Amino acid sequence: MTRVAITGVGLITPIGHSLDAISEALRGDASGVRAQDAWAAIGHLATRVAGEVGEVSLKGRDRKKIRSMGRVARLALLATEDAVRAAGVEGLEDPRVGLAYGSTHGSSSAYVDFARPLFARDSFEGLPSTSYLKFMSHTCAANLASYYGIRGRVISTCAACVSGSQAIGAGVEAIRAGKADVMICGGAEELHWTHAGVFDVMMATSTRYNERPSATPRPFDADRDGLVVSEGAATVVLERMDRAIARGAPIYAEVLGYGTNCDGTHVTNPSADGMAGAIRLALEDAAISADRVDYVNAHATATEVGDIVESQAMHEVLGDGVPVSSSKGFLGHSLGACGAIEVALCLAMMRDRFLAPTKNLARVDPRCAPLDHVIGDAREAAPRVVMTNNFAFGGINTSLILGSLQ
Repeated sequence: MTRVAITGVGLITPIGHSLDAISEALRGDASGVRAQDAWAAIGHLATRVAGEVGEVSLKGRDRKKIRSMGRVARLALLATEDAVRAAGVEGLEDPRVGLAYGSTHGSSSAYVDFARPLFARDSFEGLPSTSYLKFMSHTCAANLASYYGIRGRVISTCAACVSGSQAIGAGVEAIRAGKADVMICGGAEELHWTHAGVFDVMMATSTRYNERPSATPRPFDADRDGLVVSEGAATVVLERMDRAIARGAPIYAEVLGYGTNCDGTHVTNPSADGMAGAIRLALEDAAISADRVDYVNAHATATEVGDIVESQAMHEVLGDGVPVSSSKGFLGHSLGACGAIEVALCLAMMRDRFLAPTKNLARVDPRCAPLDHVIGDAREAAPRVVMTNNFAFGGINTSLILGSLQ
């Protein structure tokens, strides 16, 4: 089977915009969660916290190429520029170079700007011609493809919280199938109060820590009270291993396995069987046994049901001896970006030989299955085989396994 290398990585997150910054943040007590005082003006919105990237600038880029980009695509571009630069890949117009990218949907802020005047006066008068291009569901994939002149396959993976991980999985499959030599893959999300509202009406957001933003979310913790929406982007460059070695490219890790499936049961209630199935598929794809896994980066969003079910799935397949942590305590839940961001975080841990703890995890919920949680300080380690899992509405599950070449 064709081996797939990660030769470039770029990311924009609430706790840092590079592997070095991320590594430092995960070793410390960093938090990208901030109070959202302006949300008090939104009726019936109880949560007041979110993970923020802050201001971003595309100054110096070709204005014609970025005018159709909303914030979500701009975040994707910034991450992708760093990934492509790190990989040192050239000739992106080659038909053997493709792209797979996802987000929950397009730019929410652009949609509001489009819809408010439209429905206020039942007229399209005055709406810019680029309005729709900013909030269409495949805006990240389409804009990146246009910006870089991609001629190969372009795949849009808009599947909520597995958008980023499915993009990476799609890239792996394209290279293994001989359809591409290089795939630029990732996920992005922009912060908007409507995202918080979606989960707020489901009573799934954190509200008890509005006055203490850095104390939430609390994955696996007995005192967790819901998720915290966030924003960001991450991009990885996937490349055929022999090609990467031949050109002397930097190799961050190898993608050993990918598994994805669907619960087929409920739109929002997760299934331990479905999650466990995806993990097994990834192990089977990687041709390794469960005891080879050195660390698991859990999806763990700090919701009442999700953490418990996920812990059961991990325990069923991996047992209780594998170190586990969730990154979302540091930066919140970046929805369509989280799968790609968490791959990047795993690369930082593998490179710098440590395991990040689950921030804000003080007392594990006794209803969770027993696992080896990384709690408190970062744990010194040399993880060679790392698993990262993500799960989305619709019962869509993903599991990716990365291997170190160091």
